[in-house]
Amino acid sequence: MDELGVDVLLLSVGADLPYFTGYTAMPLERLTMLVLPRDGEATLVVPALEAPRVEERPEAFTARPWAETEDPVAIVAALAGAGSAPRAAIGDRTWATFLLGLQEALPQTAFLPASRVTAPLRAVKDAAEIDALRAAARVVDAVALAMRERPFAGRTEADIARELVDRMLEGGHERANFAIVASGPNAASPHHEPGDRVVAAGDPVVCDFGGTMAGYCSDITRTFVVGQPSGELADIYEVLFRAQEEAVRTARVGVSCEAVDAAARTVIGAAGYGDYFIHRTGHGIGLEEHEDPYLVSGNATPLAAGHAFSVEPGIYLPGRCGARIEDIVVATEHGPERLNEAPRELAVVG
Repeated sequence: MDELGVDVLLLSVGADLPYFTGYTAMPLERLTMLVLPRDGEATLVVPALEAPRVEERPEAFTARPWAETEDPVAIVAALAGAGSAPRAAIGDRTWATFLLGLQEALPQTAFLPASRVTAPLRAVKDAAEIDALRAAARVVDAVALAMRERPFAGRTEADIARELVDRMLEGGHERANFAIVASGPNAASPHHEPGDRVVAAGDPVVCDFGGTMAGYCSDITRTFVVGQPSGELADIYEVLFRAQEEAVRTARVGVSCEAVDAAARTVIGAAGYGDYFIHRTGHGIGLEEHEDPYLVSGNATPLAAGHAFSVEPGIYLPGRCGARIEDIVVATEHGPERLNEAPRELAVVG
């Protein structure tokens, strides 16, 4: 905050609040907000009916419950130092109605995204966080491995997605965050919504799924094919496999995020599929499925020990087929460590 000239940090719904306080606010029309002045004590402004859920941490913050007849925006404005806080960093996920109210209550204050303060801190995981990510990865690894022995043909995408969700929950995840199942030509859509399309012989099936376990996220993508793959699918998968391997090898401490993206893109481009790799190579992961650092052209941020991120190049041929491989990787002083160990080869299923 001092380096950025931020006078007060205001955190509401989203992952920043539990990261710093251990408390997760429900996304309600009632405002919850941590007020942290640069030179003062932290106060958690919370609806009175939610206060019993707050674990008291007097060494970190003081709770300030507010009653139904009070104005929480006015309380936050007063704690933020009305008239004396020219720069406030406000949580990126804060509801617009609360930001607008605070702008009215603090007309002299300039607001900027709190992520400028919090993202670099959250991006570097400590040993306990990496252990949590590793444990979540083991669950989805087991799901991916089990699916190699399961039938796909004759089932709808939605039915396969439900199985992925059930298996994640059975494996210990508190919730499933997503389960993409994209078959046949739908595999060319990276974020396809599973539907009633019935998987048939010869179809590629991209399965991208993840959830949350002990607060930390999992995310994995594996590509399956019903029966022997077509020559086209085999060709793009061989390119994709090499691209993902090269990007993981490149993801060393000190290497820029955009260099990792370029490593995957160079392999795919050299094979003639550059126009069909239509998204970034990866995203950070932790309390949220997507967070800093982002592996994308234009991001010159160097990887640091403790950065955790996906490496997930894909090739998508519209109207025909597509494929993607994704693992979670941690940058360490000893080199990149894959947290996902499930086989990455194209899985032939029935």
